[in-house]
Amino acid sequence: MEYNEINIGDKAAIEKTITKYDVELFAKLSLDNNPLHLDPEYGSTSIFKDNIVHGILVSSLISAVIGNLLPGHGTVYMSQSLHFKKPVYFGDKCIAEVEVTAKKDEKKIIFLNTIVYVESKENVVITGEAVVKKP
Repeated sequence: MEYNEINIGDKAAIEKTITKYDVELFAKLSLDNNPLHLDPEYGSTSIFKDNIVHGILVSSLISAVIGNLLPGHGTVYMSQSLHFKKPVYFGDKCIAEVEVTAKKDEKKIIFLNTIVYVESKENVVITGEAVVKKP
């Protein structure tokens, strides 16, 4: 998608059910081996009563939308704010959505509202804003 084809209000989304395997692989890649994510005994004694998915793993779905759909291939991240609202558990179906909120035409910069929810828009787990550049 070309910069001039992108309009304020445009939206795109993806969904993924996050598995225990995804979490184990992410822990291996990121070196984040917090037992909150990996140890069932520890998870059961936590405030969440179970293991939870790494927040950054969940937020990476936003990057997938930005890099693949809107604005799409070639997009460069400039910034991303993240606000973690609720935990995500193994087996949760996460939907990441971005919406164009503003554009700065002279530099081809796009401002996006970002959100991740589980199953329905009533169960928001992450909110934020991204600033990206479309070459």
